[in-house]
Amino acid sequence: MEGRGTIRVGTAGWSYKDWNGIFYPEGRPRQHPLDLLAQCFDTVEINTSFYGHIKPELAHLWSRKARAANPDFNFTAKLHRSFTHSPLAVMEPTSAATIRPNDEDEKLARAGLDALMAEGMLGALLIQFPVSFKNTSLNREYLETLLRQFIEYPRVVEVRHASWDNPETLAEFARKSVAFCNIDQPLIGRSLEPTEHVTAPLGYVRLHGRNYDQWFEAEARDDRYNYLYSEVELEGWGRTIERIAKRAEVTYVIANNHFEAKAGVNALQLKHMTSHDRVKAPATLLQHYPQLAAIADPLPDDAPRLPLE
Repeated sequence: MEGRGTIRVGTAGWSYKDWNGIFYPEGRPRQHPLDLLAQCFDTVEINTSFYGHIKPELAHLWSRKARAANPDFNFTAKLHRSFTHSPLAVMEPTSAATIRPNDEDEKLARAGLDALMAEGMLGALLIQFPVSFKNTSLNREYLETLLRQFIEYPRVVEVRHASWDNPETLAEFARKSVAFCNIDQPLIGRSLEPTEHVTAPLGYVRLHGRNYDQWFEAEARDDRYNYLYSEVELEGWGRTIERIAKRAEVTYVIANNHFEAKAGVNALQLKHMTSHDRVKAPATLLQHYPQLAAIADPLPDDAPRLPLE
């Protein structure tokens, strides 16, 4: 739209067992999930890179398959947790004193990121910290060092503690051309409230859901993301995204409420809201979430198929 940068909407990750039979048809022909996902969205956030470094051969494979399904597709990727979380993050707060990456971590992280860059497929590097990472002098110093360490990539920083939401932080991010990640999360204690900051040519939004009951108390890790945004809740974010996009060259919008493909539902709704066009969705997703029929049509049966190998 006139006076607005590009908006790319997608999900955080694509490989979840509970998406089978919902986003991906049961018994589907041997094909890579990106073949289907890239027909619905223009981006996806690589989630597995947080838990294990991206292997260059996989980066090239993912790029080839996604590009074949959608020539306009690209990725964002999470930086490995060794750079952003304490190894004992579930037991102790994360801070500069407890984060312990090593030289091998940097080597492996760069290998995967460089492969995506070589393919022209890396839209952003997400540096995600937990809520326990607070705005202290020691943590600011660590963050500054980390941002220099990965200066060649389009950097986005996600902080979840409200102490970071201040003019000094935003000015420093803008000076370094680092994007501030605007998030939606359960507001517990001093959790960061929704923002619409733009500190770089890149805008970034992540929606985690509002599952207050299980955000910190979930028995299984994925249960905290069991939340489906209502249309009213999304409309508020749709307006925010439009304002961000007027100040950024490209804005990434990532739905992280991945439980039973709810991220796919909400991402498609946001894509429709920001594009004002009908969207394409897997037929199985339309069956499980019939409310999508108002904005989405099933993917064509003759969609291109790629083998896994």
